[in-house]
Amino acid sequence: RANFDLVFMDCQMPELDGFEATEQIRRTCREANRPHLPIVALTANALEGDRERCLIAGMDGYLAKPFSKDDLRRVLEQFAP
Repeated sequence: RANFDLVFMDCQMPELDGFEATEQIRRTCREANRPHLPIVALTANALEGDRERCLIAGMDGYLAKPFSKDDLRRVLEQFAP
């Protein structure tokens, strides 16, 4: 099994929400010339437009709670090298 980096980002963290955290990660990676780090939104929000907001913020995927093992497996397979 290969190791790979993948971040699951909570969109509703109290002091720094997942949208701003993602923007900061993206900015830091660009400035440091680091490779792209996949970030997947993991959120209880499942409202219309939430997925698009996550993608606009720079996240690569979206997984709404509650999710099944198959949902999680699909996300992991999508970003596995």
